Amino acid sequence: MMRMAAFQMQPVCGDAGANLARIGHAAKAAAKAGADLLVAPELALTGYGAGEAITALAEPANGSQIDQLRSISKANAIAIVAGFAERDGDHVYNSAALVCGDTRPAIYRKSHLYGDYERALFTPAKPASCIVQLAGLKLGMLICYDVEFPENVRRLAQAGAQMILVPTALPAGPSGDFIAAHMIQVRAFENQIFVAYVNHAGSDERFTFAGLSRIAAPDGSLIAACTDANEQLFFADIDRHAFAASIDGNPYLKDLTRI
Repeated sequence: MMRMAAFQMQPVCGDAGANLARIGHAAKAAAKAGADLLVAPELALTGYGAGEAITALAEPANGSQIDQLRSISKANAIAIVAGFAERDGDHVYNSAALVCGDTRPAIYRKSHLYGDYERALFTPAKPASCIVQLAGLKLGMLICYDVEFPENVRRLAQAGAQMILVPTALPAGPSGDFIAAHMIQVRAFENQIFVAYVNHAGSDERFTFAGLSRIAAPDGSLIAACTDANEQLFFADIDRHAFAASIDGNPYLKDLTRI
């Protein structure tokens, strides 16, 4: 069993130091509660609505921001996933890092950029299957808009992922409400996996966020969720064996290979 903590966070736009400090406080609280993993939102280190400041703050995966995130992970004996702006040569990617102490970080780059705002700031990556083993589970990563394409989730599920971690920046409004209330649970059910969808809280200089972070189980149920857009840290115990009946009764991945 893995205990995870989800941090529906309100970052400070353009202040990576302040945001790392907030993640550090959350990591300490999560570790104290027995969590193996803490997940923060998309672009948690820069703030989503920081605009051109994101380009200035972009760092390589071996830069100081990820080094500090690794130090937080090591100090609290907890793995951490957080979104950051990754610079690689002339390109800047909307990325997420999974750090676990001294081990090499796993980096996922967003493949499906949303809207003119993201396209002006980032290079889209080719779809990729980034899977990491932690606490007995195979974890895949996507970022925000990526999860709205069923092909991305199915690709990870077919590659063996048992849970998908999705740092997001879901805006407030009818579309965002629908995605949070319905799509995330469907993605979990149709692939018989867990999906952790972790959003921003509140608002920043450019955007107002829906909050509504949630963790869905293979049977489509919610095992943990936020009901509002306030900043909060919440927990879920991930036990794949508890959903064995659902996995056996809805063998979509097995039956897909027979078509």
